[in-house]
Amino acid sequence: QVQLVESGGGLVQPGGSLRLSCACSGFTVSAYTMSWYRQAPGKERELVATMSSPGGSTNYADSVKGRFSISRDNAKNMVYLQMNSLRPDDTGVYSCNAGSSVIPARWRWGQGTQVTVSS
Repeated sequence: QVQLVESGGGLVQPGGSLRLSCACSGFTVSAYTMSWYRQAPGKERELVATMSSPGGSTNYADSVKGRFSISRDNAKNMVYLQMNSLRPDDTGVYSCNAGSSVIPARWRWGQGTQVTVSS
């Protein structure tokens, strides 16, 4: 049974950093293109960052380029999102899934992790 468990969110001041984690079970993350998504209040879920498989190339939404970094640990079956220089418009619920801009999210969504950027 596939499970996605996100963690690491919280309240952070503008300019701060957070590292999100996604613990994956029931499938092997190295075999799938994995992405982080976020949903801001009152808005549709949007794709934030993608790491392809095979190859490990990365892609980012324009709004987070240069500030966010996606990575994975194949041995731990984990996916991470390092977020730096956070801004208030980064606020939202962040979730991971197997998918990309051209591949619909494959698995049932986890609960996500809330990120709030505010002074």
